[in-house]
Amino acid sequence: MKTHGKRKRAAARNERRLLRTGLKPQISVAVTFRHLEPTPALKAYAERKLAHVVKFLKRACDVHVILTVDKYRQHGEVTVKSGPFAVTAQEETKDLYSVIDLLADKVQRQLKKHLEKFEARKVRAQSAGEVMSAAEEIEAVSGPSRA
Repeated sequence: MKTHGKRKRAAARNERRLLRTGLKPQISVAVTFRHLEPTPALKAYAERKLAHVVKFLKRACDVHVILTVDKYRQHGEVTVKSGPFAVTAQEETKDLYSVIDLLADKVQRQLKKHLEKFEARKVRAQSAGEVMSAAEEIEAVSGPSRA
């Protein structure tokens, strides 16, 4: 009895699908620091948190993060550009790590909303004219109905 047959076939099928549809789009994250010293920890954290936006996009995208410190205010901006589409977000809190978290959440929410609108546009109900013409075609094929 084969216990791994289905799993092997499923793995092979997933591999073929990835090759056919292409791998995940490339993402480039640029982090800019204003009025503070650039730290590798903050840069790596921003790159890791914002790399998840790629799952909402079908094209390669550029992400530009700007982190600013003014006295006690930590401010962050992010811009995601993918082809002609662009999303921006701004946040301000007392901690730069929480700013990055909030920016990532906000951008993901915006991208998800955009995708939902795009998918809703694809599937639409038939107009009244389309319904009437379909009914006339059915009537013409089946003949006049007897009441």
